[in-house]
Amino acid sequence: MTLASAAPNDKPSKRSAAEALAGTGVRTSKPVHANLRPPALVAESLRRHEGKLSADGSLMVETGIHTGRSPQDKFVVDEPSVTNEVWWGKVNQRMTPATFASLRGRIQAYLQGQELFTQDLYAGADPDHRVRVRLVTTQAWNALFARNMFIRPPESELDGFVPDYVILHAPLFQTDPQLDNVRSSTTVALSFEQKMILIAGSEYAGEVKKSIFTVMNWLLPAKGVLPMHCSANVGPDGDVAVFFGLSGTGKTTLSSDPDRKLIGDDEHGWGDNGTFNFEGGCYAKVINLSQEAEPEIWAASNRFGTVLENVVADENGILDLNDGSLTENTRSCYPVEFIPNVNITGRGAQPKNVVMLTCDAFGVLPPISKLTPAQAMYHFLSGYTALVAGTEKGLGAEPKATFSTCFAHPFLPRPPEVYGQMLSDLIARQGADCWLVNTGWSGGQFGVGKRMSIRHTRALLRAALDGTLTKTSFRKDPFFGLSFPEHLPGVPDDVLDPRQSWADKAAYDRMAKHLIEQFEKNFASFEAGVGDDVRAAAIRAAA
Repeated sequence: MTLASAAPNDKPSKRSAAEALAGTGVRTSKPVHANLRPPALVAESLRRHEGKLSADGSLMVETGIHTGRSPQDKFVVDEPSVTNEVWWGKVNQRMTPATFASLRGRIQAYLQGQELFTQDLYAGADPDHRVRVRLVTTQAWNALFARNMFIRPPESELDGFVPDYVILHAPLFQTDPQLDNVRSSTTVALSFEQKMILIAGSEYAGEVKKSIFTVMNWLLPAKGVLPMHCSANVGPDGDVAVFFGLSGTGKTTLSSDPDRKLIGDDEHGWGDNGTFNFEGGCYAKVINLSQEAEPEIWAASNRFGTVLENVVADENGILDLNDGSLTENTRSCYPVEFIPNVNITGRGAQPKNVVMLTCDAFGVLPPISKLTPAQAMYHFLSGYTALVAGTEKGLGAEPKATFSTCFAHPFLPRPPEVYGQMLSDLIARQGADCWLVNTGWSGGQFGVGKRMSIRHTRALLRAALDGTLTKTSFRKDPFFGLSFPEHLPGVPDDVLDPRQSWADKAAYDRMAKHLIEQFEKNFASFEAGVGDDVRAAAIRAAA
């Protein structure tokens, strides 16, 4: 079993509407299209005027007012079996079982009046930790998105498919705050007890993807597996590297390395069996994508079967990936096998290197730093980066400095220390090297300096992954306590030392102290739950 689709001559099985909708609570006399393949889904999308084709055959769609996730509209049902284990708060807002039941009934009734598309898919390339997902949606293109994004079972495994989790996806159904006891016309509600997800009022397909990531973040810790918001690849000798980071920090770009096989670009598990991808596709951010710098992603985005969200093209269908007029969060969704250098099994050995990516908008962190185990725990729980405009609703044009614990704050149904302790234990047990990589700014803060050269970042990463950096001399910076290499062929010394890259050294000092204050403030939220070694590794202002 691999991540690839079933063979082309493997004819899809016919199934009744009742079979296709089993376990969803939806019954309809309208057409139900079960497990259609990309050509049929593209044809249906065009027939329904959901999108148009680019010059190279990718399906271009627009998602309306929702061009990113709506985290303030996410709810978890407060049920007896989960109430004591969920990390309640702004991330996981409580919804009563009665409210969920009422909303579920309204969405089911709505779906019963629509032409429907269903897809039966897997989340998790490791059969021991796989979740069977059934999506019911009113849009052909969202069915194609899900088919690209998750793992596609062979036809033989679809007979008698029984879902573990059901997604009822009604992107054009508007929830009513007064009637449904929700915040707005958009709602994402997840019941761990009923194993059902309701998504209404948003066409942004990332809601489908991240709802299942939340499910995996709930299920796997109880099985001794760490769920990770990371990309992963494997070298010629079988050495696995994982790359933590939020959207826009470079997970997809940096893990798509011609010298290393891609395992996956966004979500993985790490346990006794090694590393495994949750997904069967990639969801790459493509604003300002360069064919020269990122040829694999470029090629995958320009072929039939790919879904392009909010990407602009001219009247001839020629893409303009520099056009952010609809959103800066333009996306390309394609099956992982569209990347030529891919590990099609979606599985790898124990990670040898753990990389934490940060997009430092202040421009004061080194481009690469080697972390001690205690520093790795600290930076994992800190999750410092800068959200790039458009990734979520409400962000302005400039990146916003933020701390997202475990690099996955919006998707953690359990308390962060659960995941932090699991990572610490795995690093200690497996002896992985840990690195902090800044893909943000150099020579000044955002608006003054320049974005870190991807050529320099790739050179530093390759040196870290092949062991070269572990043999060079390091210097500790006086502000953050981070050890960075003094020299590396092909990378200027003043780039390695962030302070030296600033023309105004006093301005660097002020900005570094400003960021340290933010680190200190954030550390207060989890300091009580960590050991003395992590407290000692914390970033603090000089006495």
